[in-house]
Amino acid sequence: MATGKLTTHVLDTAKGCPAAQISVEIWQLSNNPESRTLLTLTQTNANGRTDEPLLQGEDFNVGIYELIFAVGDYFAATERDLPQPQFLDRVPIRVGIADTEAHYHVPLLVSPWAYSTYRGS
Repeated sequence: MATGKLTTHVLDTAKGCPAAQISVEIWQLSNNPESRTLLTLTQTNANGRTDEPLLQGEDFNVGIYELIFAVGDYFAATERDLPQPQFLDRVPIRVGIADTEAHYHVPLLVSPWAYSTYRGS
């Protein structure tokens, strides 16, 4: 049984604080680029993290996953004077899980105009 997990947190770099209430979809991708499976839909809490790991246990397998962050909804609710359409709406991040015993942490640093990510700890 896998003991690793996949976690995330989102930071609003324009305000310098955690980004709460951002919806996050977790998709498992297959070898067929047209085929993917939605595993989880969750939301960040007041600390910009999810209450539970995105994946763990029997759901945490070797493979390619896509996390999709609905940052456009977050900025529409928290910012004024954004252009329509917004520059960023849904931010996809694809990650490969090679070791089901490891902790994979995917931070998202985001503003209405830019984002970055890295493998955290």
